[in-house]
Amino acid sequence: MAQPSNFDPSNPIPNEEISLEKLERTPDQERTVPDGNHPANQEETQSLGDESPDKEHLQRGVQQAQAITAAWSKKSLLLAYAGIFLVFYVNSLQQQIGGNLTAYVTSSFYQHPLLATTSVMSSIIGAVAKLPIAKIVDVWGRTEGYVLMTVLTTVGLIMMAGCNNVETYAAAQVFYWVGYDGILYVLDVTMADTSSLKNRAWLFAFSTCPYIVNTFAGPAAADQFYTHSTWRWGFGTFAIIIPVVCTPLAVIFTINRRKAIRLGYVPKTRTGRTVKESILHYAIEFDAVGLILISAAFALFLLPFSLASSSAQEWRSPHIIAMIIIGGLLFPVFMIWEKYFAKVCFAPFHLLVDRTVLGGCLLGLILFISFYCWDIYFISFLQVVYGLSIANSGYVYNTYNIGSCFFAVITGFVIRITGNFKYPALAAVPLQMLGTGLMIYFRQPDKDIGYIIMCQIFIALSGGTLVICEQMAIMAAAAHYEVAVVLALLGLFTSIGGAIGQTVAAAIYTNSMLSALLEHLPDDSKSQASAIYSSITVQLQYPMGSPVRDAIIRAYSDVMRKLVIASVCFLPLAFVFVLMWKNINVKTVKQVKGTVV
Repeated sequence: MAQPSNFDPSNPIPNEEISLEKLERTPDQERTVPDGNHPANQEETQSLGDESPDKEHLQRGVQQAQAITAAWSKKSLLLAYAGIFLVFYVNSLQQQIGGNLTAYVTSSFYQHPLLATTSVMSSIIGAVAKLPIAKIVDVWGRTEGYVLMTVLTTVGLIMMAGCNNVETYAAAQVFYWVGYDGILYVLDVTMADTSSLKNRAWLFAFSTCPYIVNTFAGPAAADQFYTHSTWRWGFGTFAIIIPVVCTPLAVIFTINRRKAIRLGYVPKTRTGRTVKESILHYAIEFDAVGLILISAAFALFLLPFSLASSSAQEWRSPHIIAMIIIGGLLFPVFMIWEKYFAKVCFAPFHLLVDRTVLGGCLLGLILFISFYCWDIYFISFLQVVYGLSIANSGYVYNTYNIGSCFFAVITGFVIRITGNFKYPALAAVPLQMLGTGLMIYFRQPDKDIGYIIMCQIFIALSGGTLVICEQMAIMAAAAHYEVAVVLALLGLFTSIGGAIGQTVAAAIYTNSMLSALLEHLPDDSKSQASAIYSSITVQLQYPMGSPVRDAIIRAYSDVMRKLVIASVCFLPLAFVFVLMWKNINVKTVKQVKGTVV
């Protein structure tokens, strides 16, 4: 299909939107680029009506994304989405299996209390990696970022399969979560590049549907790995599967990018920089100093809260005190660096001036803090208190995944029809508070497990709504060339929220569980408290109904109550952050052009 050689990616062809009701496209004939006075070139690029930057100001990855949507066919678009959903499916299956085996990994090293601590570090590194990843996909390209994230995920899985201590496992978690979150982030950006704003909520929600499909397959597979093989193969198997599954999508994007280059949509440029100059350039472009400072600040400040109980002198330990002080001091150092010395700022502070973007990011922060306060030890609680198997505890745990993913699709349709995302979010916040608050009463051993499932359903319905609405809010408030950045900014806030929530959970668990065990265990078993505290495998060795198991259950009951109360305390702020949003109707916002959904 012939295309004019002077195509301008910043001012592409008119929209060729593929309707969800009926796929349609103009006949395969030569298309001409309209002049600057054509109405198609006067569409808004963001809700405030700001114009997108000229072509020379667009970064290479953004130019490539725009050129690909102009150059590829309907068939290529459909193949790309098939590849995207296949990757989502396999990643969700791996997550289901890995999540159900994690407690047994830390317990195999007699470090079950460090279940949350290992996640805190990976959450922090994963959080601050979001914005550099956004730079990678904008500066280098979507395909390059996708391939790099696939490599990191694979390396993390290999390390987890072969780890022999909790330190190696924690390091593996960092590689894995940076890569895993990075893959999902690049795919979200790709869907944003290739969809109109009014259809984007539905597509984002639909991409989570594999979590529904794998609700029963994942826990059952984890049970089979643990029972008939080993938890190591639960990770090692996917170190082989994930690269194989991720490759076809990379090939599709590479082929269509070459097509765009061949048609003259993407100019070939050479920087002329030497290797040393390139390293210095990208160190500045990715703000390496700011990245190190903010990573160290969060790590040093948050980790002591979960490590203190394992130190000989606990909170009086010099290294615990030093970590908190140094971590706290690094935050103002980071701000000074960003304000006065950084040539390229780590965080896009100019976007946080917009109240909708800031409100969406803060909502994500609060939701993740609240969620991870009660979530991180939930599977252990179900297995120990209710005597559920790995598979059955996984089914109960996945109530949230089923409900949130299912209702996210419904919310996506509502947003597509009405164009409104603010009012559904306001309606969902009280339901989130209700579901979490009820767990204070029902998450106790004397209550039927059906009530816990009921609470999970309430949280799931509201959570699925709020996640989609916050994503739509930040994307509607930004220009399309800023979508990768605002999604990364949201990912930064949610991951930091997850790290804070896990820190709160780890601090409560590590500082309360052992003392609760010593309080409730029979006198002749108190000497076993440390061993019981350190391993879920040891906890499960005591049969249901025995005095020791009953004491363990009462200890869990005491700790879980504290975790849920902490979770509820954060949620009232969610109202404030949703009210900050502008009431933008996404049906009136035009952001993308070319062959899109």
